[in-house]
Amino acid sequence: MDIPAGCPHVNGFKVDNWKQNLRVIYQCFVWSGSAETRKRKAKSCICHMCGAHLNRLHSCLYCVFFACFAKKHIHEHAKSKRHNLAIDLLYGGIYCFMCQDYIYDKDMEQIAKEEQRKAWKMQGIGEKYSTWEPTKRELELLRHNPKRRRITSNCTIGLRGLINLGNTCFMNCIVQALTHTPLLRDFFLSDRHKCEMQSNSCLVCEMSQLFQEFYSGHRSPHIPFRLLHLVWTHARHLAGYEQQDAHEFLIAALDVLHRHCKDDNGKKANNPNHCNCIIDQIFTGGLQSDVTCQVCHGVSTTIDPFWDISLDLPGSSTPFWPLSPGGDGSALNGESHTTGATTLTDCLRRFTRPEHLGSSAKIKCSGCHSYQESTKQLTMKKLPIVACFHLKRFEHSAKLRRKITTYVSFPLELDMTPFMASSKESRMNGQYQQTVDPFNNDNKYSLFAVVNHQGTLESGHYTTFIRQHKDQWFKCDDAIITKASIKDVLDSEGYLLFYHKQFLEYE
Repeated sequence: MDIPAGCPHVNGFKVDNWKQNLRVIYQCFVWSGSAETRKRKAKSCICHMCGAHLNRLHSCLYCVFFACFAKKHIHEHAKSKRHNLAIDLLYGGIYCFMCQDYIYDKDMEQIAKEEQRKAWKMQGIGEKYSTWEPTKRELELLRHNPKRRRITSNCTIGLRGLINLGNTCFMNCIVQALTHTPLLRDFFLSDRHKCEMQSNSCLVCEMSQLFQEFYSGHRSPHIPFRLLHLVWTHARHLAGYEQQDAHEFLIAALDVLHRHCKDDNGKKANNPNHCNCIIDQIFTGGLQSDVTCQVCHGVSTTIDPFWDISLDLPGSSTPFWPLSPGGDGSALNGESHTTGATTLTDCLRRFTRPEHLGSSAKIKCSGCHSYQESTKQLTMKKLPIVACFHLKRFEHSAKLRRKITTYVSFPLELDMTPFMASSKESRMNGQYQQTVDPFNNDNKYSLFAVVNHQGTLESGHYTTFIRQHKDQWFKCDDAIITKASIKDVLDSEGYLLFYHKQFLEYE
């Protein structure tokens, strides 16, 4: 392989005492190791044409002349004086005005690195941020193994236990689910969060740090004390060492994260919450509510944002209609009625079924101009990237407080098409006539996390099943992580179910 020739204009600079001159520029105006040189840089490094400090300030390599790159003042100097090389005073890169690009020169690069290390040493940083360079042995290995590194099926990166800080399993199980949310992981590991708060009070900064901890390769359990402190600070109803509800913690965490990284500039018309922050991009869906007048059949429609869908279970005091097996799309969703078990699809059918509001809940009809009985139906107007289903296992009413342990079967893959507002027209008598379109994956989801609750209302414990790779599942029980089978996951009781849109996933 031929190595391309470097910039030919550098040789004009490499005369007499050029190395020492370059070192002085790096020492005084670029890396500035001592407090004295940093003070001198701050005072002297201003554009000699407009007096600006910023705007990508560059220094001419041939004479002591500073000018800004953004306003092309350094370009004017280079043209009039024929001084073709300048150095970026922030990053140390060398620009050639003849090549019209930043250039690489081995000798100059070596001087830059040496001076940078010296400056870091003077500031007490040491080698902490030094760049990795492959050794000869590593270069040989890279040459002989040109294929990209693949994550193997037995890879444990991203798996890390969390210490229980006193009844904090409700927090640990949600943290495990969030750190294994594919798109959220990609956002934080690509360092996309730009903080505008004090970082020690920003929950998004703490989540960012948490992702670094999880994917650092460390095997010892992480102690999430800073996260707990921030949650207590920003969601005071969760403060204290009593056992809290994992679902309540999830919503509080998403709310605080959303508030701390709210993006008011990126408003999008198709987002029901009109916010383009990463939390809303991933978790926010739009729930359509159609209220139909029983007299004139006029329809009033509202669309509300949601982060999760709470589903009633059979066995609760809320009436649950008798379900007939088959013909409802549940077989398509990989759920079986053979055992007579209620399925997630059943719960979703009930959630999106028209409900008669009755004479005690009459609504003023805009068509009739009077109060009339009506029916209300909920459907999905916009699906989120991550769909979270909350099975309402904890019943709190005036008469009783209890946990509902009804088994609900849920699938590895879920098609939400039957529950879309666009599918409502295809419904007949509450049954959706399924048409299978193998090429439409927009509404198809894969299960990637399941939060479970063992025990009673008063004394219970939360654990999470998370998917590491396709068909690779692990059980997270605070500090202990063990391998789990798909059967273990699907046989579990299920409290919070997390699904990710399939077309945004990759192997």
